[in-house]
Order: sequence, then structure tokens, then C-alpha cells
Amino acid sequence: MSVVHYSAVFFCVGTLILLDVRILGIAYRNQTLSSVAEQLRPWFWIGVGSAALSGFLLFAVEAGDYAAATPFRIKMLVTVLAAASALAIDWRVQTWDRASTMPVTARLIALISIVLWLGTILVSVEIPALTGLG
Repeated sequence: MSVVHYSAVFFCVGTLILLDVRILGIAYRNQTLSSVAEQLRPWFWIGVGSAALSGFLLFAVEAGDYAAATPFRIKMLVTVLAAASALAIDWRVQTWDRASTMPVTARLIALISIVLWLGTILVSVEIPALTGLG
């Protein structure tokens, strides 16, 4: 189940990072932001659904131990912040797409999103090493 969960997280995070690099102007410059977002959105939600389901199943086996583990709590906090950044981006895609240049706030949110999602992954892989869980 861990393999499914990690794969789903990487799938979810990968689609978001592709959108973030478009906002930063690093990739997909020949496509509109809205176009890239529309192409990636269904894949993102497949990743989120798979990660949530597999994560819940992993958590349910040792819920008390996970809930008491500080690295797990940090992971959940960083994941919630990363999800908030993803929602902030999704809500503003249309507005940013109409701008003549990408706003500084858009680039800042995209950069924060990348850092938060990578932080989620880094904390996740440390949970078994630090706690013995997983």
C-alpha cells in the first residue's frame, strides 16, 4: 500500500509542479496558463483521490501511533498548507492568464507551492526512519 500511496503523491505533486513551472515561466511558455491548468486538473484530482484513499488506509492500520508521531503531524500540516497553495493557484488561474505579464504574487505563490509540496514529500519519507512506522 505504501507504494501506491507514494506513487499517488508523486503523481499529484508532479502535476502541480508542472503548473507551477508554467507560472514561473520556466516551461510551456507557448501555452496559456488556463490551457495547461485544464490539461493537468483531471490528473491532479486522480492523484489526490488515490493519495487520500491509500493514505487513509495506511493511517487506519496504526492510527494511534501515527497521530502521536510528530513527523506525521508535521507532514499533515505541510500538506494542508501545500493544498491551500494549490487552491489559491487554481482560483486565480483565469485572472493571471488575462494579465499581460505574470504577476509577482503568482510567481511567489508558485514558488511557495513547490517548496511546500517538496517539503511534504521529504517529511513523508522520513516518517518510517524517525518513528519506525510504515
